[in-house]
Amino acid sequence: MLLQNSQIVDRILAVDDIPDNLFLVQALLESEGYEVKLVMDGEAALKEVKLSPPSLILLDVMMPEIDGYEVTRRIRKFTDNNYIPILLVTAFDDASVVEGLDAGADDFIRKPFDNDELLARVRSLLRLKHSIDAQRTMARQREDFVSRLTHDLRTPLVAADRMLNLFLQETFCKISPEMKKAIAAMVRSNNNLLEMVNTLLEVSRIEAGKKDMNFESCNMHSIVEEVVQELSPLAQERDLGFEFKTSFLQENKDASIVNGDRLELRRVVSNLIGNAIKFTDEGHINVRLLELTDENKLWVKLEVEDTGYGIAEEDKKTIFERFRSGKNKRSGSGLGLHLSNWITQTHNGKLEFSSELGKGSLFTVLLPRGGNI
Repeated sequence: MLLQNSQIVDRILAVDDIPDNLFLVQALLESEGYEVKLVMDGEAALKEVKLSPPSLILLDVMMPEIDGYEVTRRIRKFTDNNYIPILLVTAFDDASVVEGLDAGADDFIRKPFDNDELLARVRSLLRLKHSIDAQRTMARQREDFVSRLTHDLRTPLVAADRMLNLFLQETFCKISPEMKKAIAAMVRSNNNLLEMVNTLLEVSRIEAGKKDMNFESCNMHSIVEEVVQELSPLAQERDLGFEFKTSFLQENKDASIVNGDRLELRRVVSNLIGNAIKFTDEGHINVRLLELTDENKLWVKLEVEDTGYGIAEEDKKTIFERFRSGKNKRSGSGLGLHLSNWITQTHNGKLEFSSELGKGSLFTVLLPRGGNI
């Protein structure tokens, strides 16, 4: 069909081993403005789809050598990234419908078919294809936009961070204690914004299906210890108690091994501890790494507990949704917990929480120990 504005003609591949059937279909479809390609067997159809993918395939079920069901299955294996609707033509009973749909067909029409019915089914499937193609185009454009945006934002943020740190080191001139304190606050704000940009990029990769995990043996004790040491100065600046306890003995730290992506697991730990510090004005942060046996499975359990604001009841149901930042004035983009939850689930783990407004929150991460993922 000739599409308005774009001047693109939908191209239909008709497959049937009976020439008369093909000529009738060709005459009908071409009278409606479609471009039609005819082939007479399954092998030829597969070659044509690989060479020049059509907008839609009209496929007869009963053909010699390779029937329509097998052709459908093979097409679905190599066209994952390019949706092509398949309309099967059959004279069989309802049992063949089940087999065809399971093979990957989108619709059926029975012989002898009514011309108007065939054209209606073709229009319906092409509308579906155009809709899916448009969604995929928008997803690619969004991914490209986010990638460019985060790159354009990261560049000045990194440059600003370097310059501010040079001022803190008094590279250019001596500065007063008050000025040092102000610059240090600017550095923290700059780093928070940089982390938000990085998180936005990671979430966009997840939604585009391009987020890859590099699984290996990871020592959770080592990861948590690194993050605690890194974030301890922030807790000290806020006069918060900050303690890390573990049930893993010094000589048995390997018992905290999990199978996972070290960088992503570190991101989860950093996000949870960073949030605890951010939302706690007084009191303490307790980080615990424990062993747990549940349902005959061995787990590594991370707990991050704070005495901060807590989470309002109306925010609890949506806390892991993206861009749901809650009502607290210090809430960020809402992407950090969304990303942490996705990473944990990808590791066959669980991210849970309990919280009481005005008293604090407890976030718990459960990860399968060893190679049980």
